[in-house]
Amino acid sequence: MDCIFCKIANKEIPAKIVYEDAQAVAFEDLNPQAPMHVLVIPKKHIPTILEVTGEDNALVGHLFQIAGRIATDNGIAQRGFRMVINCNSEAGQSVYHIHLHVIGGRAMHWPPG
Repeated sequence: MDCIFCKIANKEIPAKIVYEDAQAVAFEDLNPQAPMHVLVIPKKHIPTILEVTGEDNALVGHLFQIAGRIATDNGIAQRGFRMVINCNSEAGQSVYHIHLHVIGGRAMHWPPG
């Protein structure tokens, strides 16, 4: 498998990791869209949210908890932040390994684009 996020999770390629536990890794986005832009990924390879099963419910909830913790630790939780999950190409998914974008530190606009 040639998944860049699996390689980051397995420490095969470097990333600026801001959080890690047995199930997930969070790291700074290489192309940040805001002052804080972190990706939260499961260590388990799941290509898109369409492949999430009932077995993954706790894992997906855990990713959301990590996102909230990162927002809190970075001082943006109370001001507001955005969590984004893209699914497939028209939504902008470019790496086929589910991931949460945690974006904040500036005002967000709607619609996003």
